[in-house]
Amino acid sequence: MLVTMKEMLIEARHKKYAVGAFEFWSLDSAFAVIEVANTYRTPVILQVGHFEKDYMGGFSNARKIAVMAEKAAGYPVALHLDHSESYDEIYEALDSGFTSVMIDASALPYHDNVELTSRVVELAKKCSASVEAELGRLSGNEGNISSDEDLQTDPQTAADFVKKTGIDALAVAIGSAHGFYKSEPKINIRRLNQIAGLVSVPLVLHGGSGIPADTIKESIKNGISKINICTEFIAAFGEGYTSAYTANDFKCNVPGLFGKGKSSAMELVANKLEMFSGNRVCDH
Repeated sequence: MLVTMKEMLIEARHKKYAVGAFEFWSLDSAFAVIEVANTYRTPVILQVGHFEKDYMGGFSNARKIAVMAEKAAGYPVALHLDHSESYDEIYEALDSGFTSVMIDASALPYHDNVELTSRVVELAKKCSASVEAELGRLSGNEGNISSDEDLQTDPQTAADFVKKTGIDALAVAIGSAHGFYKSEPKINIRRLNQIAGLVSVPLVLHGGSGIPADTIKESIKNGISKINICTEFIAAFGEGYTSAYTANDFKCNVPGLFGKGKSSAMELVANKLEMFSGNRVCDH
């Protein structure tokens, strides 16, 4: 049974580890996450953005794939809508059986962000689902990093936002970016620590692909409880396909090509879950 991400993130914050949230777009990608999570004996979040939802033909199909994967899981699995800017889209996802949603109204004026996020929280409660929201601005799809701290999440505003909206998790802007980084990411640990000291709910790091392991671990120590991985996960599949296709003994069959892509992705997931484990005891 798919669960919300609320309880798993509360436990992660308390025990200072992070739950991995991986974008998925197919049965292969969902099972690549679940099979590794079983080995590491850890909860995970399967999440869907605009591209993935469209690729699978809608939220209903995405949920069917997640349910099939969850039945093979030995630990809790949440199904999450990532980075939605639309109340109507969130309604559709919840109506399809998603257990968690993210409303990203961070581009709106603060008052409007609070208003829209509060409406989503009210809707999600009716569906027993959890809600993530965002404050501050992350850089664009290909990792152009802004050093402007004015775009990052303000700790005092974050505390006010959580209190007014009743969200279950807060995505913070602390120097990370979506996509692959074009230069060394500078994660603002000092600001993260300040936010964590004022905010009661678990904190989320977007743009987790490519951040060095020591920075990830430092982020977890200072309050991050959920880390999103998308770009690296997609790239791992692509690298697996390429290496298989160019090998001298390549066999053009399902395990010869798609099996290699999945195994490459599973290596990436294992690396991330090991990195995220923190103080969590994993008997793997």
